[in-house]
Amino acid sequence: MAYTPELSQHHSAILRRIAWAMEMSMTRTHADIFDYLGRTLDPGKICSACRDKTKCPSCSFNRKGASHAKNP
Repeated sequence: MAYTPELSQHHSAILRRIAWAMEMSMTRTHADIFDYLGRTLDPGKICSACRDKTKCPSCSFNRKGASHAKNP
């Protein structure tokens, strides 16, 4: 991973509580949240703002041809 943003104490606490509720690790919960957003957010809005078109074939927002693999 090229860049790992740090979570604030507040957001880390939110993630921890979601992870506890889901009975999963924080890392897996964090990934699942992003997977969920990839399935639910408006891809048109995301794609029109995207600054890296090289990832389109594997992007979660590319609903026409996404070939992304979920991690176990």
